[in-house]
Amino acid sequence: MPVMVASDLDRTLIYSSAALALTMPDARAPRLLCVEVHESRPLSFMTETAAGLLTDLGDTAVFVPTTTRTRKQYLRINLPGPAPKYAICANGGHILVDGVSDPAWHAAVTARLAEECAPLEEVGEHLERTADPLWVRKHRIAEDFFVYLVVERELLPEEWVKELAAWAENRGWTVSLQGRKIYAVPKPLTKSAAVREVARRTGAELTLAAGDSLLDADLLLAADRGWRPGHGELADTEFTAPGLTALPERGVLAGERILREFLRVSRAPR
Repeated sequence: MPVMVASDLDRTLIYSSAALALTMPDARAPRLLCVEVHESRPLSFMTETAAGLLTDLGDTAVFVPTTTRTRKQYLRINLPGPAPKYAICANGGHILVDGVSDPAWHAAVTARLAEECAPLEEVGEHLERTADPLWVRKHRIAEDFFVYLVVERELLPEEWVKELAAWAENRGWTVSLQGRKIYAVPKPLTKSAAVREVARRTGAELTLAAGDSLLDADLLLAADRGWRPGHGELADTEFTAPGLTALPERGVLAGERILREFLRVSRAPR
């Protein structure tokens, strides 16, 4: 029976230096592999053990990276093992097949967003108008699908985030705070819809998933089995779902544990 593994990347399988959570003594810290370089600087990491597990996973399942990153941001990641045939970018806005966006899927998603929620321009203008330059570092439009801000987290007013979430809710959008980024994403733009399409194409009869943020909630609800790490929005809100396991590990060791779970279940007799 074909198994598909659809996993979030950032703070689930790969980690920035700020998100590693290496709380053990330095001499006991795991060896790390850099999997992303940006502007000549190392940006994202996984443990060397996790790299081996991910390579092994390719022998037992169809691995589908499932990320909110844009295509450009995703393609600069150099994951160990064979390049995945399928990847999901822009929170489901693009299905990549051998690194190239499927035009029919992109067109269908674009049409649905136009019908079901407020336009990107309205949301982007609202963020420009209400966000304080004191704590905003970058304002980005991603793939003409959604908008996000890079902020100084310690200066970010919690009330502003709550007010933004309420404003967005009434317009068919959702808000997610992940590290130093605030995302505003149309509700119909989901990882789960894209995952279902890839499952159909691959004939997968069992879907495994993992994620740490509110943007991963629909993915975990759609999967047969799912895992979330001990950090992130889902852990903070004690998110639960049928078939979901909440792991105690935090940081880069959570990524290693998630890959062990993927391998264990994908190898089990069915």
